[in-house]
This record gives sequence, C-alpha cells and structure tokens, in this order.
Amino acid sequence: MHKINDYTKSREAFARAVKVIPSGIYGHQGPAEGCYVPVEAFPLYSSRAKGSYMWDADGNRFIDYMCAYGPNILGYHDPDVDAAAAKQRAISDCTTLPNTVMVDFAELLVDTVACADWAFFAKNGNDVTTLAVMAARAYTHRKKIVFFKGYYHGVSPWTQKIDYAGVIEEDVMHNVYVEWNNYEQLEAVFDTYRGEIAAVIGQPYMHGNFMDNQMPAEGFWQKVRKKCTEEGTVLVVDDVRAGFRLDLAGSDHYFGFEADLICFCKALANGYNVSSLCGKEFLKNTISSMSYTGSYWMSAVPFAAGIACIEKMKRIDCPRLLNEMGTKLKNGLIDAAQNYGYDLHVTGAPSLFYLRIADDPSLKLHQRWIAECVKRGVFFTNHHNHFINASLTDEDIKETVEIAAEAFEAIGKKK
Repeated sequence: MHKINDYTKSREAFARAVKVIPSGIYGHQGPAEGCYVPVEAFPLYSSRAKGSYMWDADGNRFIDYMCAYGPNILGYHDPDVDAAAAKQRAISDCTTLPNTVMVDFAELLVDTVACADWAFFAKNGNDVTTLAVMAARAYTHRKKIVFFKGYYHGVSPWTQKIDYAGVIEEDVMHNVYVEWNNYEQLEAVFDTYRGEIAAVIGQPYMHGNFMDNQMPAEGFWQKVRKKCTEEGTVLVVDDVRAGFRLDLAGSDHYFGFEADLICFCKALANGYNVSSLCGKEFLKNTISSMSYTGSYWMSAVPFAAGIACIEKMKRIDCPRLLNEMGTKLKNGLIDAAQNYGYDLHVTGAPSLFYLRIADDPSLKLHQRWIAECVKRGVFFTNHHNHFINASLTDEDIKETVEIAAEAFEAIGKKK
C-alpha cells in the first residue's frame, strides 16, 4: 500500500501567495478555478522534476501524467534537450538581433510538418491561434470564425464566452459555433453566412475539458477541407495540445488532410517557452504584412531546445512509443476498474487520453477516485486529458495501475 501524502508546506506557501498574487495560483492550476476537486487531495506547488516524476513542496513524488499540461513530451529535463539549450545559452539568448538558430529551427519545421512552407515563432499557444485568426481575416477580408463546440483555443477575448469576466459582445459577435463531427451543420452555416467566413478553426480531434474525447468521423476532415477550399475560407488546425503526439508531420497529416495554418506549442521544445504558426505559401505575404511580435519571441535558447526536441522525437519514433505506452496504461486502468465493478472510459488517443468513471454522470465519483490516486502519488486530474511522455517506463505504468487499484478500493466496490 502507498502512503497518503501530506501537503503542509504547499498550504503554507499558498497562504503567503493569496496575499500577493491574485487567487494565489491563477488559471486552471489554482484552487479557485474548481478543476482540482477536492482541493485538499492535491499539492499546490512543486519543488523539482525529472523524467516522469514531479516532487511537490513537501517532497512527495508523483508519476506525473500532466507533464506541465503537455509540454514535456520527452520527460522533465531531457538531457539532450537541456544540453542543447545550455550550449546556446552560453552563446546568446535574448539579444537585439535574432540568432541564426531561429532560421535552423524554421527550416527543420518546414522539413518536418507536412503543410508547412514557413514557420513563425511566438511564446504561447494563444499567441499563434490569435495570429492564425488575424491572418485569416486579413487574407479574406472577412470577419466570421467558425468554432466546434467544446473547443479551447486560448485565453484572448475572441476565444472566450460572452458571460466570461471582461469579455464584451464585440469580442465574440463574429464567432459561429457548430457541433463537432456535424458536417451538415457546418454546411448550413456556410449557407447562412455566404462569403462572410474567414476561417474554420478546430482541434484535430475533440479533446475538450470535462468530457469524453471524440475522434473525427470517417471523412469528416476531408469534407471540411473541401468545403473551405470551395468557399475561400482558411482552415486552421489548433495542434497546440496534440501536436507531435499523433504524427511528427502534424495531426492534420495523421488524419489525412492538410491545414492552411497549423498552430504548435506545448511539445515543441520539451518545456522551453516557444510556439509556432506554420502555414501554406499563399498566406506568407499576409503574415509578413502584419504587426505582431514580442520582446522574447526571438529568444535563441528555446529554438535550440526545439531543434533538439524534434530531432530526438524523430530518432525514437516518439508517436509510436507514446501510443504503445499509452495503450499499456489504458488497458491496465480499465482492468483495475473492472475488478472493482466500475466502467472506466478512456477516450482520445492513447498518448493524450481522457479518463472518466461512467457509473456516475455527476463526476463526483470520478473526482473521488482521481483524488485517491493523487494522494498516493499518481498525478491525474478530473477535468483534462492526460499526457504520456517518452521517459515513462513499464515500472511506472505498473505502479500507476497499483495505485489506481488502491484508489478504487478506497472509494469502495460498486454495489
């Protein structure tokens, strides 16, 4: 049996934080957001990380299936990536002029990503999804953007809902929403707004929060691609979360179509801060015409880390490895659930999976089980999909399944 964690130091740090930081910890990683329920089961601060493991402020070790919400695809502090970053840092990083490593990184992305004729760099996923939408509007001289319900494309006002604090009607008045996998509804939207739709933006498969993930229906993306081409609409794939986990050439390539613009971030440099918008040649002049930059967007260290990360992912065939390890974990968790009478749904790609105990639609039972896993040293969440990293071992998976079984025991067999 695994010990139950104590979080005294995390709580002490949080008590200090709320005095000087809004919410103490802002965003979905903080208690105020309501994603970590019950909050007392979760640590709030980390102290260090290596490989598949994260240690909290109290020294508790976790097998971490969030990987910092996705960036650490090779595992924390991958030696090859860190060595490349350190070598570049010794030369230059944030300087008045960009280092030529920026060109090296762009050339590598163009050679790697199927739909890429060029690459533009920024820092966050939101930076490049916003640029993609701005570019689509600039190119088409249209205003409306089509979203698939359940989406997440960042935190700028255009990505949010009208009832969110600080969002005004003008921010979202040109947003149009359709159901995922409902091509007929998408067709109807094009009929309603003929000649007005600048872009369709979508994740490669539906991996929203608090919901089972859904793969695209057969032929769905091909029909969307054809329709966008016919209507002169830019097709944007938000590959910030799934990028390089399904296919190093891009998730659009994995599903058999080509985007006009594709957004990357998270796994791009194994935790070093960089994002990229890649796209087709016909949009390059539009991007060139836009005023869009930032003080740190040409920092050289993340570019060097990104090169090392992509080269290593190619060497180890990272998507295949993640799929194999994710499938092992998925099967082990389902078996553990069945032994206690529970129906555990594991949806989405094995490398990027979502967990839900389907026996209770309120999610309260699921939240209890996740909490029991976390308290014993497996960092799952109840709201988000999870991430396999390349440093995960068979022993890690074995321990995870053991802890999952202990957690099922703690919530009791299904009656």
